[in-house]
Amino acid sequence: MIKKFEIKSHDGPGRIGKLDGEITPRLFFKRELKISPSEGSAHNIDREIAEFNVKETLRLAKENVDVCDVAVIQGSKYIDLRVECLKQLEEIGYNGFIIANGDMLLTNFRDLAEVIVTLKREAKKSSYFIFPFAELSFMPILTYMGIDGFLADAANYYSLLNVLQTPTKAYDLDTYPIYESITQEELEKKNLENMEFVIKEIHAHMKNRSLRNLVEERSGTTPQNISTLKILDRDYMDYLLEYTQLF
Repeated sequence: MIKKFEIKSHDGPGRIGKLDGEITPRLFFKRELKISPSEGSAHNIDREIAEFNVKETLRLAKENVDVCDVAVIQGSKYIDLRVECLKQLEEIGYNGFIIANGDMLLTNFRDLAEVIVTLKREAKKSSYFIFPFAELSFMPILTYMGIDGFLADAANYYSLLNVLQTPTKAYDLDTYPIYESITQEELEKKNLENMEFVIKEIHAHMKNRSLRNLVEERSGTTPQNISTLKILDRDYMDYLLEYTQLF
């Protein structure tokens, strides 16, 4: 069930591509994806448990390869297990991947950068990556690192937490009552509309080869953004410069 993914251009490690006739980076709805079952686990667990979960994930992926087109990369905090999971999933026949534990990675900046950069370096060029729990202000830097899509279901996830997602900040409405009488369904709709806007914003900057400018602009919005960008610039400059155009 592999889907053809074509890379059209780069803006740094960020990629404009085409998947099923649609331009990436893009939003994916979980209900529209055929995701292989996997054995999930927490990010910070013992290695033995992570090894078992990778083994089970690979077994389930192999059993469902004829009906599924996206697999989940497990491995918790162990980079070598993540790489092993990726490579074996590619051998089984998958080229679409969801990075597990996205919510925890967003609070562990070094792990986030190491996981994404390492997986991107090791993956085939025809593989595409989806991030599951992205905050809107983080979507540009995730795209800059090479993420090709985001689960739109994050709009629902944050609405259940009573969090309003905007392009620059996540507002806990219990603390910042911007909307005092808003239903969970209305909040989910606003979050989704803002996600769609950020995707358009990313596309416009990539078209103009200014994604790095957007990333730097967003870096001032949260400590998480600036910390991640500093780690990328300090530890992975060779990766960032590999596809960066020189003017």
